[in-house]
Amino acid sequence: MAMKLALYQGPPIGGDVEAGFARLGAQLGAAARAGASMAVFPELFLPGYNRPDLHRSLAQPLGGAWTDRLAALAREAGCGLTVGWAEREGEVVYNAATCFGARGERLGHYRKIQLYGPMEKASFSPGADYCLFDLDGVPAALMICYDVEFAPHVRALAERGVKLILVPTANPEGFDFVSRVFVPARAAEMGLTIAYANFCGTEGELTFAGQSVIAGPDASLFAAAGKGEALLVAEIGISPDPRFLSTQLADFRKVC
Repeated sequence: MAMKLALYQGPPIGGDVEAGFARLGAQLGAAARAGASMAVFPELFLPGYNRPDLHRSLAQPLGGAWTDRLAALAREAGCGLTVGWAEREGEVVYNAATCFGARGERLGHYRKIQLYGPMEKASFSPGADYCLFDLDGVPAALMICYDVEFAPHVRALAERGVKLILVPTANPEGFDFVSRVFVPARAAEMGLTIAYANFCGTEGELTFAGQSVIAGPDASLFAAAGKGEALLVAEIGISPDPRFLSTQLADFRKVC
């Protein structure tokens, strides 16, 4: 499944949606010039993660102005785009992520299942379904932040044949172990690749951990960011030594 994948790690847009679209376009163009076929951006990039004052007031419907503009950005750059945003459906608001292909077609749309903490639970309703799709011949799925920390969710995707999970996230400082331990462990346990794109910097009183990663099926890192702004571009799908791949799915014995 060799392909070039990009992750953008940057500061939040502070509720400035136009500045957000400008940055998406600039970073997506840079990813395309580096040969990436897909670029992944953080959770709730539009209109901002730690902005509960904006989640309901600025949330947009699927198929509305935001998704039209996002599709156009992907099409103009010739590079796929995965990004988190606040989605409204009637009176319900979701913490959502959408994946667009390089021609602007919508490949997948996902609503976060595992809402984290009081702010998210006050702003959003939880999703109820997984999102699986084909990405250049690779069985892929979307998750958002806290979702990937739950081994049963990752296992459920692996059992459905998923080999790549794209994860917009907004992981705070102090939870660095998610990037360092949980994400590589989930990838290795289930024999798949996880791309985890985080914010850096601050938003209100919240400081983000950075440390975005692309972890392979043997827990090795195809790419890893530090604490600052970065655009990671890495080729994934390089076959690891099969001796070091987990056989948990095949070997698991259920005890009643």
